[in-house]
Amino acid sequence: MIFYFTGTGNSLYAAKQLDSELYSIPQMLRRKKLSHTAEKIGIVCPVYGHEMPGMVKEFLTKADFCTDYFYIVLTYGNRHGGAAKLAEQFCQRIGKKTDYINTVLMADNFLPAFDMEEQAAADKGTDEQLARIKADIESRKTAVQKASLAERAIHRGYLARVNNAPETFWAEYIITEKCIGCGICTRICPAGCIHLENQHAVNTKEGCQACFACIHACPEMAIRFGNIPLKEPNPNARYRNPGVTLTELVQSNDQTMN
Repeated sequence: MIFYFTGTGNSLYAAKQLDSELYSIPQMLRRKKLSHTAEKIGIVCPVYGHEMPGMVKEFLTKADFCTDYFYIVLTYGNRHGGAAKLAEQFCQRIGKKTDYINTVLMADNFLPAFDMEEQAAADKGTDEQLARIKADIESRKTAVQKASLAERAIHRGYLARVNNAPETFWAEYIITEKCIGCGICTRICPAGCIHLENQHAVNTKEGCQACFACIHACPEMAIRFGNIPLKEPNPNARYRNPGVTLTELVQSNDQTMN
């Protein structure tokens, strides 16, 4: 049993390699009862700023797990910044015991810093990493990936850079006149913070997870960054994990359903 969070498909792809019983965290949070029982229970999600997304932390805080083996697999694209140890520390604060936490290097979908064409073409050995992690989980290995001094320094540097940034810093999206009102962004947003007005998308920023799912999925590339002081290396390229369909992402994140 795996609970996952995904924006562009990387974490969903990873989850599919590790188990067949999958549950979307954004959809699970719509339920009142969050009590789950299984021999093994896992969390698979990306890290943003080296930490788990807010929705994942919310789910972990609210959910009750009855299991003999609880694990977390974190996907990242450049430097993990000691993400496994940070996840362990969070779980300790909320009283959740973790048996295994590891990271997987995948394509980096952080548009302000990376060219998506280059990331999609890069061979990062993802499948080999996932195979090793799956073997670890099947053997119920107990371990948490260590954080090197260099990775810890990376995280400290990140915190220093965003220390005075507003909470909505990464949610500063501009929806341009190219918007055709197709509604894909409204359904792929895990926070449900985009809606249509007069057949034009409107971003409320409320609850934005900074997953960039809306930007990557827009067929017209009508969603752009606003006040973020970084320019996209390749503004004409977007990314979705090749092993995941747009339909799967919508089913995972759609908050417009009754």
